[in-house]
This record gives sequence, C-alpha cells and structure tokens, in this order.
Amino acid sequence: MEKIAAKHMVQMSILDGRLVQIAKEMGITLMMTSYSTIFNEGLDFTCGLADAKGNLIGTGDFQPSMIGGLPLVIQTITQEIPVETLEEGDVIVHNDPYRGGMHTPEHTFIQPVFVDKVFVGYSVAIGHVAEVGGMVPGAFAGEATEIFHEGLRVPPIKIRRKGKDVEDVWRLMLANYRTPRQNFGDFRAMISAVELGEQRLRGLIEEFGLERFTELTDSLLDYSEARMRAELREFPNGVYSFEDYMEDDGIEKRRYKIAVDVFVQDDEIVVDFRRSDKQAKGPINGVLSVALSASYNAILHLTDPSIPKNSGCFRPIRVVAPPGLVVNANYPAPEVGGNTETHIRICYTVIGALAVAVPERAFATDGGTHSNFLFGGQNSRTDEYVVCYDLSTPGWGGRSHADGNSACNAINGNSRLNPVEVFETRFPWRIDAHEFVPDTGGPGEFRGGLALRKKMTCLADELKLSFMSDRQELAPWGLFKGQSGGCGSLHIRRKGSEAWKDFQEDSGKVSASKFSNAVVYEGDQVIVVAPGGGGYGDARKRDRQALAKDIAAGWVTEKGAAAYR
Repeated sequence: MEKIAAKHMVQMSILDGRLVQIAKEMGITLMMTSYSTIFNEGLDFTCGLADAKGNLIGTGDFQPSMIGGLPLVIQTITQEIPVETLEEGDVIVHNDPYRGGMHTPEHTFIQPVFVDKVFVGYSVAIGHVAEVGGMVPGAFAGEATEIFHEGLRVPPIKIRRKGKDVEDVWRLMLANYRTPRQNFGDFRAMISAVELGEQRLRGLIEEFGLERFTELTDSLLDYSEARMRAELREFPNGVYSFEDYMEDDGIEKRRYKIAVDVFVQDDEIVVDFRRSDKQAKGPINGVLSVALSASYNAILHLTDPSIPKNSGCFRPIRVVAPPGLVVNANYPAPEVGGNTETHIRICYTVIGALAVAVPERAFATDGGTHSNFLFGGQNSRTDEYVVCYDLSTPGWGGRSHADGNSACNAINGNSRLNPVEVFETRFPWRIDAHEFVPDTGGPGEFRGGLALRKKMTCLADELKLSFMSDRQELAPWGLFKGQSGGCGSLHIRRKGSEAWKDFQEDSGKVSASKFSNAVVYEGDQVIVVAPGGGGYGDARKRDRQALAKDIAAGWVTEKGAAAYR
C-alpha cells in the first residue's frame, strides 16, 4: 500500500507541474500576441485550467487577485451556460462584476475541453482590457455613480461557436470601444491562450487516461486542502480584529471603513467583514469576488507558497461579506476601483488582524495603491486614438527578517511597469524622470520599500486623464512600532506656469486621488508619486550598517535618518 501511495503522490506531483506549465504557456502566448501594453508589458492577466465541476486545478503565477477570483467566475459562467449546451470549439466571454466577475475591465474567456466527445473541463484566461467603453477612456471613472458608467458589461455569452466567430457578438462588442483595433487584437490573444490550453489539457488527459486524470486531480485538490489546513493549525486559535479606511470614493469627501474579524479555529478560518461600512456612492466598492479573492490573497501570503494554488486550498477559508457593504456592493453600484484599490485594503486588513497571531509571517502594508493613471486621445504621430492604463509601483512593507522591496506592484497585482522606451514610443508623453523617492520607506528595524516618482510631459494636443488611487492622506501603516510609509500624490504644472497643483485645485475635482476626464494639453507636466511601504519593528533597533548603506545610496536622507535615532 505504501508503494502504491508513493506512486500516486509522484504522479500527482508530476501532474500538478504539468498543469501549472500549461497555464504558464498560455500566459506567454497571451503576452506575445496581445496588442496593449497592460498585457504585453504589464502582464495583467491570469491563465488557468478547471475540471468538469468547475474546480480550479492549475494556474500560473500571474495576478493574485485573479487567482482567488477565478473559481467564482468559472462557477457562475457554468451556471448560466449549462454543460449540455457546450460544444467543441466554443469560447465564452464574460466580464460582468454582478455575475461573479471582478470589475468591467477584467474579461474572462473560457473554452470547454472534450476528450472523445466527453466534456472534461475548461481552459480559462482572464485579463484586464485597457479600454472597455464607459464615460472615460479606460473605464476608471473616478466620478462614476453606477455600473453603467464603467463600460460595457458582457454576460456569459459565446463569442465563438464550434470554432467559428459569432460575428454579431464581435460587432456589438467592438462598436462600444474607443480602440476597436486594439481590443480586437487583445481578445484574439486571449482566445489563442484558451485554445492552446484546450489543446494541451486534452493531450494531457489522453496521456493519463480520463479515469486516472480525474483520480489524480481530485487527489490534488484534497492535497492542497490538507496542506492549507496544516498551515492554519500553526495559527493560534482566537478572534483577531483590524480596521482600515479608504480615504474617499471620488464623490463624497468622507472615509469608508473596512473592518474585519478573523476567527481562527483549529484548521479553519472565517473572515468576517460585517462591521464594514455600507457601500459607497462612488466607484470604490468591491463585489463578492473581490471580498473572496482579497481574503484568499491575504492568507496565501501568510502561508507556505509551495501549496498548489487551486480550489482545494480555498476550502478551509470562509468569507462573510453580506450584500450592501463597501466590500460587497449591491447592483447597480459603481465598483471599478474595488478590484484595484479596495482589494488591497481588504487584503491588508486581514493581514493586519492576523499579524498578532503570526507576527513572524506578517508584514507591514505596501503602498496600498496602483496609482491607476489612465488617458485617452489622438496620437498625432500615429493618427490613431490611443487609450492607456498605466500604473505606478509602491514600496512594500518591512518584514520580520528583511526590508520591504522597493517599487513593486501592490499585493493584488504581479504586474510590471511599462518601460520608458515603450511608453514613449506607444503614447504621446515624454518621461522626464523615473526614480526612487527618498524617505518614502517607513522607518523600522526593517525599513519599508521605496516608492517611485514619474514625471512626464504631454506631447498630444489634448488628452483626457482619469486617476484612481488612495493613500494620499492616510499613510501606509507599519507594524510593531514600525513607522508609516510616505503618501502618494498626483500633481500637474500647466505649460507656462511655475506652480504645481493637485487636480482638486487645478480642475475643481472633489478628490485629488479619484477623478475623471481632466483635460491635459501639450506642454503640461504631470508628476505621479506612489506611496512607500510601512516599517516593521522599532526603527531605533535598525542595524547601523544597514542605515549607513541606505544613506549612502540616497534612499534615506540625513534628515530622514533622525527617525532611526
């Protein structure tokens, strides 16, 4: 029996590696064939495979927010399009946040997999599409008051049937985007990814045999669950609570509380958000998939990273998020910022709560925002309308054993920055500076990571600019006497002026961090500053040599060094 069990474990491990590799190959295909920079440079997507029951069985190490959200997306699609209506060559598209999606830019493409005409699973790609219609280019309408302002919502629908395009669906979708050529290319890239996944998964099942494949994937889900339960048993039983805030919602200048009570009992965790504020008028709301994926994200960051990331590892985690809260808004509330900004706050609220239970695993908050910078307008160099979704990378928080990383994408993303050369080639901006910001890492025994500052000059006649950010007033927090990281900001200097202003002052916006359709002109300059990470531990205990190196590198100024003395 032991030899049989050992052989089963070996085959299961091999299968897990093969599934992950397929998902990675799908992602490479998407990256290499896509049109927009958020895909081919930013890698803002996730690819995965699911079994016939809709369980996620394998995924690549792409976007954490999407990994945790995929199981709900897959299951809601399968509820609306029954298995018996699926045929070989079908491809389904879906982006509706109120049908299990995360926000309107996030599009899911899913293709059923058949072996000898028997339905066996799904190939899935989900990615952030740069332009999806709505009231602003890029859909990040900081002043949205309903979901209809945030772009075209597509319920689960077949965009390909039996391997052929459903032309009416393509025509309807592309008619609603400002950049139909770019969207067409990105959608084709995502379809190519799921087609590749379908081919690879079908071949894998044929190699193992369907019965054996099913046995092994069921065991893989159980194994992942067992590994997660073993990790959770290392957490002391108890109730752990934490609160944090979103600074405003773009509509009202007030703060929104996200409160969590985390119940740890043996090998299970309940994450309860019932004390959180009611949903906002503006677009910072999360939906159910956001509350789920952010909670999963937090716990995955506090547990063994070698646990296979599939539906099994989520089984011991329960999330309580009643409808009508800022973490799970009711239709038709706006929510485009929920999956980028509020997800981060939810995630770190859970980490902040559990830091008391497992201080050696926890870490201070990262900068807490992607500083989502979006614009659209005519590019005179190419005579083409362009839309760009750009982001800035904050610093990460200090840990129990090391400083936070500098200029890393926030915890719910795994995205790369647009290279300066690519950005300047593709879009009508000149990058004047792209640099670390000294003293933005929160002081601590282990310092927070530094943030980035990007200064740029507009080269277009006119662009419409939108911004979705946070942490401009409430600094990223530290842990265990660690101090706060630096706040973020966005300022503009109009051509011919010497004054830098935020967009409240310049354009009369309610919020300096969340607004829509501010107009910038040729020669105007903009500076985006991301926040820094919080510190961990008492700054006076920081290693003196480490502090000296920080000062020599210019990461900590002589003035900033006073916090360590």
